[in-house]
Amino acid sequence: MRTVFIKVLLLTLVSFSAMAQRKPAHVLIIGLDGFSAQGYKTAKHPNLDKLFADGVLSLTTRPVMPSVTLPNWTSHLTGSGPEEHGITANDWTLEKHTLLPLETDQDGYYPSIFKVLKESIPTVKTGYYYNWKELINPINKKYLDEVSFEEKDEYKGNYQKAFDFMVKNKQNPTLTFLYSVHTDHAGHGFGWMTPEYIKAIEDADVEIGILLDKLKKDGLYKDMHILLITDHGGINKGHGGISMVEMQVPWAITGPQVKKNGIITSFNSNKNTSLVLAKIFGISKLPESWTGTIPKNVFK
Repeated sequence: MRTVFIKVLLLTLVSFSAMAQRKPAHVLIIGLDGFSAQGYKTAKHPNLDKLFADGVLSLTTRPVMPSVTLPNWTSHLTGSGPEEHGITANDWTLEKHTLLPLETDQDGYYPSIFKVLKESIPTVKTGYYYNWKELINPINKKYLDEVSFEEKDEYKGNYQKAFDFMVKNKQNPTLTFLYSVHTDHAGHGFGWMTPEYIKAIEDADVEIGILLDKLKKDGLYKDMHILLITDHGGINKGHGGISMVEMQVPWAITGPQVKKNGIITSFNSNKNTSLVLAKIFGISKLPESWTGTIPKNVFK
C-alpha cells in the first residue's frame, strides 16, 4: 500500500514539475481587412512567405455570408456564423439589432474567444488593436486587458503597442489581436486588385516583417503561434456578394503545434478560427452555441 502511495506521489510531483516548466502559450493574430486570395497570389509579401513556410496556408478559406466586415470578424472571434451570433451587418450594436443571438453573457454579448480564455485560464492576458471603430462592437471589453484604437487608417502605432504588450506579458499566456483596415479601404477607394490595393498589402508585409524581427530579437518568436486572417475579398470597389473573388480568402498559421504542410485545400471557414485558438491553449470546454470545427491538416 505504501509503495502504491509513493508511486502516486512521485507521478503527481512529476506532473506538477512538467506544468511548471511548460512555457506559457503566446498567440498573435494578424488581421488584414479585405485581403482576398487573389490579392495574396498577386502581391509580393516576402515576410508572410517566410513566416508561413513552416506552417499551413489556405487560399480557399470561405468567409461567412454576407461577405462583409463585421459578421466575418465576429465569426473569427466567436467560433460561429451570423445565424448563431446574430451580427448580420456592419451597423450592428448591442442596443440596436434585429437577429437575437443563440447565447449571451450577462452583459448581452455573444461569447467570444476572449471570454472563453479568461474563464479557462485566469493568468491569460488579452490585447485588442484595431483601426476601424465598429469592429469591437460585438466584443465584451471586460475580457480584454488592453485595447488600442488608431484613427485614419493608421496602424504602425498599434503594431508597436502590440509588441510592447507581448513583451510586458511574456511570463503569462497571451492572445494578441492585431488588425488593420487599410487594405480594405484601398480596395474601396481604388478597386480590388488595383496597384494601390496591392501596395497596401505589400506595405503591411513590411510592417509585419519589422514586428517579427522584434519578436525574434526578444526571444518570443520561437515558441509563438501566429495566424493570418481576413474577412472577405472584393470585386471592383465593393464586396458583400457571392463571387469567388469575394468568397475565397487566405488563412494561415504557424507555431510549435502546427504541421509544416504548406498550402492545404481542405475545407476551412472563418468561423473555425476560435476553435483553433482554443486547441492551442488546451481548452476543450467551449460554448454550446459555437458551430466551427478544427480544420484538417493543421495540427501535428
